[in-house]
Amino acid sequence: MYTENSTIAPRNLEGGVTRKILSYSQNLMTVELHFPKGAVGAKHSHPHEQIGYIVSGSLIYQEEGCEDKELHTGDTYYVKPGTEHGVVVLEDTVLLDIFTPMREDFVK
Repeated sequence: MYTENSTIAPRNLEGGVTRKILSYSQNLMTVELHFPKGAVGAKHSHPHEQIGYIVSGSLIYQEEGCEDKELHTGDTYYVKPGTEHGVVVLEDTVLLDIFTPMREDFVK
């Protein structure tokens, strides 16, 4: 399977955030997110493992039980299943999120 990014229409979310579902199977999913400066990814949790990679930009990563952490281009973060987390975006930012298993709620 391959995915040509240019053929995927972004889905508009709240606050100017957009999401593209890239390649996925039942066990693994990649998602590209674009956040404008000042956007907030509200704190939430889900039953999936997640790794976030900051393709460009910077943000403050927030996770329950941890101090807020400023992250920049090239940095990553890991989210255990069921852990509340969110972001505050410091500049226009592109994220690549990887989930296991895939996020069925994203493809409905």
